[in-house]
Amino acid sequence: MSEEKAQNTTILVVDDSTDNLILISLALQNQGHRVLTAKSGEEAVKIALIARPDLVLMDIAMPDVDGLAATRRIRKHAELRHLPVIALTAFETLGFRQAAYEAGFDGYLTKPIDFEKLNNLISVFLRDLDTTDLSQETKELTGDLMTGKLA
Repeated sequence: MSEEKAQNTTILVVDDSTDNLILISLALQNQGHRVLTAKSGEEAVKIALIARPDLVLMDIAMPDVDGLAATRRIRKHAELRHLPVIALTAFETLGFRQAAYEAGFDGYLTKPIDFEKLNNLISVFLRDLDTTDLSQETKELTGDLMTGKLA
């Protein structure tokens, strides 16, 4: 993704860990993205409704409103229904991966974060995909949902 395109995008990063928020935010800002942060699922939904980011990176395990519940809430709002939400989580099991997709996540990456894979996945969601099969491309980047194996 070109830096000019990145400068026109806003990414909401949601994680209850301040260290993770800082690390991910700095990496995205270095790519030219504008970054918003939230420390809870509830805060993420509020920010998404107000700021209308281009993409959300959401931790799953957070106190109170977790990432699964927050994504379900985001999907209930018509204006956010097509907002790409990518899980960034330490959970590598097939059960969590499947729960994430059922909750409405569009992509799934595990921690520790591979920033090259993250950047590739962000590029897939943020570029113009008029002729590309988004579901196939995200499957290749995040792994097969049914096997849990990376492509």
